[in-house]
Amino acid sequence: MGILYDDVVLLNHSEREGDPSVMTVNCPDKTGLGSDLCRIILFFGLTIVRVDVSTDGLWCYIVFWVVGRPDTRWNLLKKRLMGACPSCSSASGISYYRAELQSPRPPDVFLLTFCCYDRRGLLHDVTAVLSELELTIKKVKVSTTPDGKVMDLFFITDTRELLHTKKRQEDTHYQLKSVLGDTMISCDIEMVGSEISGCSQGPSFLPQEIAEDMFSFEIHHEHLSTSLACNQASITVDNLMSPGHTLIQIVCQDHKGLLYDVMRTLKDYNIQISYGRFTAKTKTKCELDLFIMQADGRKIVDPSKLNALCSRLQMELCRPVRVALTNRGPDAELLVANPVELSGKGRPIVFYDITLALKMLNIGIFSAEIGRHLIDDREWEIYRVLLDEGNGSGPPRKKIQEAVWKMLMGWE
Repeated sequence: MGILYDDVVLLNHSEREGDPSVMTVNCPDKTGLGSDLCRIILFFGLTIVRVDVSTDGLWCYIVFWVVGRPDTRWNLLKKRLMGACPSCSSASGISYYRAELQSPRPPDVFLLTFCCYDRRGLLHDVTAVLSELELTIKKVKVSTTPDGKVMDLFFITDTRELLHTKKRQEDTHYQLKSVLGDTMISCDIEMVGSEISGCSQGPSFLPQEIAEDMFSFEIHHEHLSTSLACNQASITVDNLMSPGHTLIQIVCQDHKGLLYDVMRTLKDYNIQISYGRFTAKTKTKCELDLFIMQADGRKIVDPSKLNALCSRLQMELCRPVRVALTNRGPDAELLVANPVELSGKGRPIVFYDITLALKMLNIGIFSAEIGRHLIDDREWEIYRVLLDEGNGSGPPRKKIQEAVWKMLMGWE
């Protein structure tokens, strides 16, 4: 018994520009499915204005109301959403969906090496090309030479799993060449071991006071007015309304990827959602009701577990990403960090947003690195960008830090 392949994800486009389109997902359920779907929607740059979720633990029905962009690739989005649902099989010639029988293997990692002449906004333009091609950046090292050349090393994976083919590599080379033009000197792609993009221990490169502020799980409310954080969320727990579920009610400030931040937190705690509703009341405020239960099918009654969950949700809603600007010798270094899911997935389009914000401020990038670090038993993706402030006539450093934060939050 199953559902026809084409009915797993249905798109109903809005008739008027600015009105939300409706996406319906109807497939077998699995823990973390909502997180995976919201992550894909975030990657494609859509804004979620409303969501209804309903599941009996075996079958899931989700409706997203989303606002797209003029360049939204709807057909590709549908394909990626279908790929996040349990895998496709066939019986009697009819395609249907069934639950996953085994975990997918880790994707192959490729090293993209290219050299070109430097210019303002170069790194963002390259990042935009890779994003358009669905090439995910796992690790990067960018450096500028004294003679004005840039050597870029991108460790990437391919969502389409075709980068090992000559045609896919030639297409990548062509797309980069079309953006970089005659400034591109060389470009090579080769497969490398997956361990090359692995995780290292601790933020040894950070001053202690910066590390303590960036990676603290505690919220110091007296500092929220001066630090880069969203307003404190209101989180209410009700164990009386439903005999079999715990109700979590959230009222908070909206930001880009908010629903993904909530869903990935529940996924990491192995918590299942039986029913949920998300509504963006205004451009800055949203409400979320979630009827949840543990993996054993019971509501959450242990006070310590509830406190831990609410504390983590509060932190992820207030500081889903961490941004700091520190001195590195005479120069300024921008630091951005976001937690990695237990599944190993990082937050999408972070590097894209960082480089776009800097390009809009007309600030050059002297060097950049992306790496993963294990800090207090949690994995973080950390972006280090050494800024080229020129003769010092650019914007104040505080403005740079705030501009990057607002871009990451979707408040630009």
